[in-house]
Amino acid sequence: MAEGFARRYGSDVLEPASAGLAPASIIQPLTRKVMEEKNIRLDGQYPKDLSAIDLGKFDMVVNMSGMPLPSRIPAEIRVWDVEDPIGREEEAYIAVRDQIEMLVMRLILELRQAQKPKKQSGLRTQTPANRPQKLSR
Repeated sequence: MAEGFARRYGSDVLEPASAGLAPASIIQPLTRKVMEEKNIRLDGQYPKDLSAIDLGKFDMVVNMSGMPLPSRIPAEIRVWDVEDPIGREEEAYIAVRDQIEMLVMRLILELRQAQKPKKQSGLRTQTPANRPQKLSR
């Protein structure tokens, strides 16, 4: 869900990739359904293990697993307390979807604020914050 929202709303400030410590074998049908209600299709996305991505390429990792991440992650780590809706009713998926959407939007707004150029004699300065952030779940 987070990758879907990040791709839809924040491609100007981040390059999202989703992976997990214990990924499911498929994207749950209810996940697809509740995301499509927000006009976000998850085509091309699939559950991946954290080892399937190169964490060295990421500036930030958002942990929503509720489990500790390996200490070797060379990026800023943020923890979002998000319940896993697998095995629950559709209402739980909707609540989690809405929570994740809010958290992703806050992060996007924060990254956009950090990218605002500083004016210096009428010139825009380039900083590392001006490049899109890479984000992993």
